[in-house]
Amino acid sequence: MDDEQAQEKPDLGLAFLAKQDLYNLSVGDLEERIENLKLEITRCTSEIGKRGNSKAAADEIFGKITKID
Repeated sequence: MDDEQAQEKPDLGLAFLAKQDLYNLSVGDLEERIENLKLEITRCTSEIGKRGNSKAAADEIFGKITKID
């Protein structure tokens, strides 16, 4: 993998999805798209939860060190 590709920021806004014409998609295609988006939301929510747990653990450890009077 190229160094530039590894450091490239992902398109977090997903603007390309908003620009896609949905008119020609079938109901089944639209339902599949919604399910895929729900799965991505679940994946992101899970990752946020993992990071929150790590932050809480770090705050517990380092908070005790910095709060000593």
